[in-house]
Amino acid sequence: MKKLSVGGASARLRSWFPDREFFMRSEGQVRFIKISSRTQMIAAGAAAGLLLFWLLSVATMAVSSYLSQRDRLSLLEREAKVATSESRLNAYGDNIGKVADDLKRRQDFIEKTSQSVLGDLPKDAKAGETVSDSTSEAAQTVKKVSLAVPQAAELARIEARQLAFIEGLTRLADRRAAAAEARLASLGLNPQTMLASLNDRSAQGGPLIMMATSADGSIDPRFQRFALSLARMDALERSVAGLPQALPADLQYISSGFGFRANPFTGGGGEFHPGLDFKGPYGAPIYAAARGTVSFVGQRSGYGNVVEIDHGNGLITRYAHMSGFRTVAGKQVVPGELIGVIGSTGRSTGPHLHFEVRVGDRPVNPRPFLEAATNVLQKAGPDGTARTAG
Repeated sequence: MKKLSVGGASARLRSWFPDREFFMRSEGQVRFIKISSRTQMIAAGAAAGLLLFWLLSVATMAVSSYLSQRDRLSLLEREAKVATSESRLNAYGDNIGKVADDLKRRQDFIEKTSQSVLGDLPKDAKAGETVSDSTSEAAQTVKKVSLAVPQAAELARIEARQLAFIEGLTRLADRRAAAAEARLASLGLNPQTMLASLNDRSAQGGPLIMMATSADGSIDPRFQRFALSLARMDALERSVAGLPQALPADLQYISSGFGFRANPFTGGGGEFHPGLDFKGPYGAPIYAAARGTVSFVGQRSGYGNVVEIDHGNGLITRYAHMSGFRTVAGKQVVPGELIGVIGSTGRSTGPHLHFEVRVGDRPVNPRPFLEAATNVLQKAGPDGTARTAG
């Protein structure tokens, strides 16, 4: 395209504003007014300048209004964010309260359910007991948390109840273990021997599942103590539950006691008798004296037909000289359950039941166990001598 010269542009502009003449009639006279092209262009330029100024003023006002509105909206938005944060904080506070309420209800449920089965948990420490007492420490924790984080005060109170509860359970487990230990000792048994199987690690295994009470994998010593006390109580009470507590047969009398006796075949010499002999007719029923697992059914030298029951923690009962079996190895039995019938197999002079109690494969006197269950032993002769033996 051809570029317009300055002269050409000026000529074009002049063509828009040609010289103009106007006439005016006034009082019979005619006057002519001539407006030159230059004057018109100056007037048009002034008008255009005024228009541009007005447009710039309007634009400036519009921009200023926009910026002001934008700042106001930004302020409102920030205020809205602050309000949202405050409402979220309140919501979190409400949630903490709800969580605390749920935990309190759960703790109430646990304590009431436990009380219905276990009774009131001991809260007082006795002399010689080593269970911790966190009452004072927990109270201080509740006080500090209430001041520092009021929303979490209820959680701290629930934690204090939880610690008191676990320590009460530990005291109960220790006292029940002590009662079971005293029961074993009263029968002439060594509780530590009964606990030996609990500490035997020679035949243990399984997947590694760590116990923890904290997210970092650690365990609170109070909970660890409770677990150990509970395990000890369980082992001792299982030992007591496995003690002979039912008559092994409907018996007439003891025909031979535990310990030293004369040879039943020759009447001379002396021998050790590792159990009690109870006279009875052929085919009379023989019962399990305690709950346990039948560990042996068969023959043993001198005993004839034998059934042995494992009651756990190294305690077994042995029933010998049977004429027939009524159980099988591996069967779980309860006190008073039929396991065989009386006979005279093995080294025997007549039909009777030979009954043994063995702890760690060492025979102990069955009399104290059965005396606690029945007065049948009082039917024996005043000297406890045998009419039949074996």
